[in-house]
Amino acid sequence: MLALVTNDDGIDSPGLAVLARVAARAGFDVLVAAPREESSGASAALHGAERDGRLLVEPRDAPGLPDGARSLAVAADPALIAFVSAYGAFGPKPDLVLSGANRGPNVGNAILHSGTVGAAFTATALGMRSLAVSVDAEDPRHWETAEHVAAHALDWVARTELGRRTLNVNVPDVPPAELRGLRQAPLASFGAVHARVAEPDDDDTALVLRYEGTERTTEPESDAGLLARGWATATLLLAPYADASVEVPGLDGNTLDG
Repeated sequence: MLALVTNDDGIDSPGLAVLARVAARAGFDVLVAAPREESSGASAALHGAERDGRLLVEPRDAPGLPDGARSLAVAADPALIAFVSAYGAFGPKPDLVLSGANRGPNVGNAILHSGTVGAAFTATALGMRSLAVSVDAEDPRHWETAEHVAAHALDWVARTELGRRTLNVNVPDVPPAELRGLRQAPLASFGAVHARVAEPDDDDTALVLRYEGTERTTEPESDAGLLARGWATATLLLAPYADASVEVPGLDGNTLDG
């Protein structure tokens, strides 16, 4: 069983090791393939850099990986990494894709813009189980709490038939003893997401912006509200599908004649 670990924070983020350790302890072989540069806010974009028609990939160790984990830096957004992994770009098709652990929350309807969630959605659409994990801090101090919650979530994901669903988990940046627990939560009206803004070909001017709504106080039972009160949250998301519950009126092409 193979687990692909990716993220949108880039290959140098310590959050990759959190999910790599969780996957290894669960008995998976671990492959880390993450963007060589930060791709926050990339959603499910399929952007990548090529040379001679080949995606640019180089071996590079992410910090803190468990022994035996293979690690690659890829010049691509995380969704493209998940996409090409399904077609053998890095070896056998993964059985599971873990995305994160992200620096900063991915809650509410703003997850539409998240590269972390975008990678998980892409994996699900291509027949791989997936889990996205984020921590509610730009520079987390308590990765061990995220690791504890992610291990619990992975245990459930690995033994549950999710179909077209992915699980999105957010964890407060608190010591394990201060974690109130894990609760399933609906999406906030907007929520929060990070995005990277940079001048073309000039990474020194890159900024990471945080877009956040007010639902932490106005929607206390949403994922954003519960996270702010010290709960880890879990939200099942349904990958894009055709909804036939409402009928769209058809159009006869012959009506345009004459």
